Amino acid sequence: MRWKGRRQSDNFEDVGKGGGGGRTVVGGGIGVLIVAAIVYFMGGDPSQILQQAGNTVPTQNEAAVEDSPERKESKEFVRVVLGDTEDVWNKLFAQMGQQYKEPKLIVFTDEVQSACGMAGAATGPFYCSADDQVYIDLSFYDVLKNKLNSPGDFAMAYVIAHEVGHHVQHLMGITDKVHAMRSRLSEAEYNKLSVKLELQADFFAGVWAHHAQQMNNILEAGDIEEALNAAHEIGDDRLQQRSSGRVVPDAFTHGTSAQRMHWFKKGFETGDISQGNTFEAADL
Repeated sequence: MRWKGRRQSDNFEDVGKGGGGGRTVVGGGIGVLIVAAIVYFMGGDPSQILQQAGNTVPTQNEAAVEDSPERKESKEFVRVVLGDTEDVWNKLFAQMGQQYKEPKLIVFTDEVQSACGMAGAATGPFYCSADDQVYIDLSFYDVLKNKLNSPGDFAMAYVIAHEVGHHVQHLMGITDKVHAMRSRLSEAEYNKLSVKLELQADFFAGVWAHHAQQMNNILEAGDIEEALNAAHEIGDDRLQQRSSGRVVPDAFTHGTSAQRMHWFKKGFETGDISQGNTFEAADL
């Protein structure tokens, strides 16, 4: 991905270790299961999960993390990607006669306090609709490369664009409508809605890539393949097979590898927001 020397977003903050001043107390083993699930199924708005993960105990905010050259470069990268999402979504919202509210990206180390609750590095990147912020521990680069078999800058760019896609859904009122149905549906039925929500965020990530390429010529050879590989590796079926040796469709929350690749690719090829209504897709 062509990113060095380009505009970096100002909607960015590095809160260091323990940003927000808290730690989560987890008991009974359930917190471990929750965290493990989020590690595998990255993305989304974790407010429902984080609110159930335990009680928050105030602590002193730890010292800022000293930047290594690698960490400094990673921060510059995510700021450039965020800047590209701002360029694209400001343009697309303006075309719809609306104003785009830019989200803030928070980089943290080890743990962070968000308006959705306390989260640790194992949570992976996430978007919190309660404060309109995307959260990333930069160690996720290593997770993506070494544990999820998804190396490459553009794989990480896809992850960021996916989280910003959740912000777009929130601005459109889609997220609140889905969350409001939780109490009226069984777990299996709500999981199906969650899949549609996640696949639409994948579609929006593809839409971003389409327009970012037109506007800023960001793509290098192999970039789209990196994103598609990441989408494949984080499909529910692949992650379940890898972790337990079996696949349980009723437990899917993000979509299969094939579905995630399909919707990202569709967004990239069309660049048309109107073609991303996963909630009315016949095959979902």
